[in-house]
Amino acid sequence: MSNPSGAPPRQGRPGRPGSRSTGPQPYDFRRPATLPREQVRAVQITCETFARRYTTLFTSSLRVVSNVALVSIEQVTYEEYVSGLSTPTLMAMITLEPLVGTAILEFAVSTAMVSVDHLLGGPGGPQPQRPLTELEAPLLRGLLSGALEELRIALEPLVAVRPHLGAIEYNPQFVQAAAPSDAMVVASFEMRVGTSEECVATLCLPLSMILPALTEDPDAVLTPLQRAERDQAYRDMSAGLQHVPIEVAVRFMPMRMHPEQLVRLQPGDILPLVHPLGAPMEVRAAGLTFAHAVAGSQGTRLACLVVEPAMEEARR
Repeated sequence: MSNPSGAPPRQGRPGRPGSRSTGPQPYDFRRPATLPREQVRAVQITCETFARRYTTLFTSSLRVVSNVALVSIEQVTYEEYVSGLSTPTLMAMITLEPLVGTAILEFAVSTAMVSVDHLLGGPGGPQPQRPLTELEAPLLRGLLSGALEELRIALEPLVAVRPHLGAIEYNPQFVQAAAPSDAMVVASFEMRVGTSEECVATLCLPLSMILPALTEDPDAVLTPLQRAERDQAYRDMSAGLQHVPIEVAVRFMPMRMHPEQLVRLQPGDILPLVHPLGAPMEVRAAGLTFAHAVAGSQGTRLACLVVEPAMEEARR
């Protein structure tokens, strides 16, 4: 889709999306949906921001010079994306609430092992090609959680999200994050940790996930089922909020005092109120005034009667 460097991307692992040669690409008329050309630049800026913050995170967390640089952004099907990945590779499943769908952050297992080695104070160097152990996995998940926070910040100009890290898989063929024909936006990065061998990392986002944030009409890409689920969730939330107890206060007008007067207050002191006689009081909740009322009683209990605000109050 785009190549920020202006030159053919360097080779990563064989068959990786980021290592494909430039040239004519086939167009499938059965899948006409594409990322709008005018929005490609916005995605590129987001990915470049993520790459810079990702670099800073790795360098500061691992205490070794690291580098993550954007190579290309492509649109492929999920089947094409998975088939281009080597086995084993590390694939972290990501949800970006409230967006619908599953994103994937992927990079070489060897890079993950080098990162864990540095986290434990090791020198890095050649690492075995194997899944992480039960002791190693939490260390890497902590590092990935930091990466998701950087992704959240990078996405803020487009959409506010709450990233959550899901399962970590090692065999792309066993990951069913989308239908084979679903369109995906794949950002490829050159990634190096310390003196380890450079690899190509990818960030895979469903097109249906990010397109609403890039278009003026967010409903345009929602399926009827997704739209119905969203509307039902809104109705459920609205109904639930009707019965949530909140603290409400009826307040006189505030008065000003010097700190010297405050510290000298003693039991029995009388403070003159500045509230005008007959003026309604404020009914406040969560720091907001939403009504006015006058003091009264109901039987033996104090009460207030909600009234229209005074004319001078209404003009403020």
